[in-house]
Amino acid sequence: MTVTADLVVAAGRISESLGRPRVGRVVLPAPERRADQHGAFCAVQLAGGSTGLAYVLLGDTRARLGSLDVDALEGREAAAVAEGLTQDDPAMRSVALAAVNALTRLLFDAAGFAPDFAANSLGSLGLAPGDRLGMIGFFPPLVRQARERGVPLTVLELREELVQEAAGLTVTLDAARLAGCNEIVSTSTVLLNDSLESVLEHARGCREFVLVGPSAGCVPDPLFARGVTGLGGPWVMDPERLLKRVASGDRWGDASRKYSLRNDRTWPGLDELLSRAADRQRGA
Repeated sequence: MTVTADLVVAAGRISESLGRPRVGRVVLPAPERRADQHGAFCAVQLAGGSTGLAYVLLGDTRARLGSLDVDALEGREAAAVAEGLTQDDPAMRSVALAAVNALTRLLFDAAGFAPDFAANSLGSLGLAPGDRLGMIGFFPPLVRQARERGVPLTVLELREELVQEAAGLTVTLDAARLAGCNEIVSTSTVLLNDSLESVLEHARGCREFVLVGPSAGCVPDPLFARGVTGLGGPWVMDPERLLKRVASGDRWGDASRKYSLRNDRTWPGLDELLSRAADRQRGA
């Protein structure tokens, strides 16, 4: 199965274990598009308050949001909404990924699991002499770090007008150019356009493949199983404040913080978290 299909299965398992929670609210950004990246996300909040986020500026996703019947989504089982991640409609895929992420947060809380807030949001990715950095999406702080340290940088882009070759910098449309990189960081939009697996095919030799962004709040097992080494996502601190800021397109500020997960012994695994949640429900 694809990684998105596996995420839907994981969401279903979480739902079954935690009483089939329903969607309480779906929050979309205001239809007026601002010049910056504000208003780039939607949110799904479960009836109990657990909240997940997903990107909406990929392709024509944002334009299609207006056709979604949000009222019909509210009150549905979150796992059923999550199934939209395997559909063709990009707007529904964004809302579905937000539902997967909301279920993941519900599981974390039910199991008493807290991720690592001390590590950097790039999944502890570090650069050293001799590294070659690949980038899917644009991360200005990491670009500056790479340039300062003389680390060659290859950026995979979707827009042809950005293609360029310069000393230490390659911007390309060809994913095969990532093959020479030993560290790769990617936006989590690869989950929305289902391109993660195709990109990973060109990254088999890399030491680190880190997936980051507000859309990366999902249970990581399907990603780790395919070679992702780290995940950097958002931890919602104040759901109500966050939802207001998502709707208005304002910066989230203290309504959320960044966390990291690593594909190592610090990650208990989905099965273990489901077991912990069941034990806590029984009062064990």
